[in-house]
Amino acid sequence: MAYLISGAHVVDPQVGVDGVCDVLIKDGHIVKVGASLDAEGAEVVDGAGKYLVPGLVDMHVHFRDPGFEYKETIATGSRAAVHGGFTDVATMPNTSPVTDSGAEIRYQVDQAKAVGLCHVRPMGALTVEQKGEALAEIGDMVVEGASAFSDDGHGVQSAGMMRTCMEYVSQFDKVVCAHCEVESLTTNGVINEGRASTRLGMFGWPALGEELEILRDIELARLTGCDFHVCHISTAKGLEYVRRAKQEGLAVTCEVTPHHLFLCEDDISDAYDTNLKMNPPLRTSADAAAMREGVLDGTIDCIVTDHAPHAAHEKDCEWEIAYFGCVGLETSLPLMLANFVIPERMSWGRLVELMAINPRRILRLEPVRIAEGSAADLTLIDPTRVVHVTPDYLQSKSKNSAFMGLTLKGCASDVFVDGKRVLVDGEVMAP
Repeated sequence: MAYLISGAHVVDPQVGVDGVCDVLIKDGHIVKVGASLDAEGAEVVDGAGKYLVPGLVDMHVHFRDPGFEYKETIATGSRAAVHGGFTDVATMPNTSPVTDSGAEIRYQVDQAKAVGLCHVRPMGALTVEQKGEALAEIGDMVVEGASAFSDDGHGVQSAGMMRTCMEYVSQFDKVVCAHCEVESLTTNGVINEGRASTRLGMFGWPALGEELEILRDIELARLTGCDFHVCHISTAKGLEYVRRAKQEGLAVTCEVTPHHLFLCEDDISDAYDTNLKMNPPLRTSADAAAMREGVLDGTIDCIVTDHAPHAAHEKDCEWEIAYFGCVGLETSLPLMLANFVIPERMSWGRLVELMAINPRRILRLEPVRIAEGSAADLTLIDPTRVVHVTPDYLQSKSKNSAFMGLTLKGCASDVFVDGKRVLVDGEVMAP
């Protein structure tokens, strides 16, 4: 099937394009970019007033498959991803069984291909069963298509074990993505330690529990030469550690979630909305402001969602026993547009870097450029479309959004994956 996307404002800093033109797609690739292209034999997609960008990538999601399909499956997660404007997602390995061998990587890749909506790029575990005790089958997973390695959900508690992981992963030119948490400091913590924990009378989770491991792993990256990526960074001091590492020329990158950008501990009221219970927890307003500044000044490399679906009974309970996390694939782009791009605090080019270019680079994926010969993985964005965040809006199997009830402006209208139009005017196409 051939498509001609006509009159869209094309933005791709990789090729220096930032203006209105046509893009012709055929046989899964971009075959021409220019003005007033011939549409003979192609279906015309009206891009007037919209922005066409390389397909968005979320390098931190949880699809719960295998083992927890009652929360999310690869099929429902893929629908949520496409609905949110994403062509690629990297799934975390805390499944059941844990994704710690090539067989589990292959399962996810094959399931995603069968669904046929978006590219799923599984991450492998660093250690067997994510226990932090023995190295997982890194080489086997690389062969089967692992995009990176992480024990996400747990910090690797032993510095010696983390050094071994980094030394081994670096041999395959892959990145170690670390959930930074010193568990002896965060035990029983369910909310940021400080004013929020005192006000609401709950066990606190200190910022230091994250910051110490960020600092440790930066030094281990220096020692081993391994590329190191900090998952879901949430504290100003932790971000400063990353900033200094970058200034020194170390191969250190980091990501931030919309909930750590646009929410803070002050948003947690005595209503105890468990959709605001996160790991790491919502920090102070000053921390959130530091995250926003880090996005704008280039210290933060990627926007991710840490999409964490949970069933209703796992959230509709007391705060102390509720599961950590929220869904985010379908609100990430609208939140970035509403808070940064539309108010002109951020350029469209910077948005593309954060949500398309940098994640592909970190994961060693083939670049997608809006240029002749590139894969046709593209996202068309309507900055005027209104989004009401309701359970009915969410395509995810779980509805635990921290932004439920908000009205936002701007979202993906169409998504192309390998030249196939999988989102059409805001509607996900059946696989």
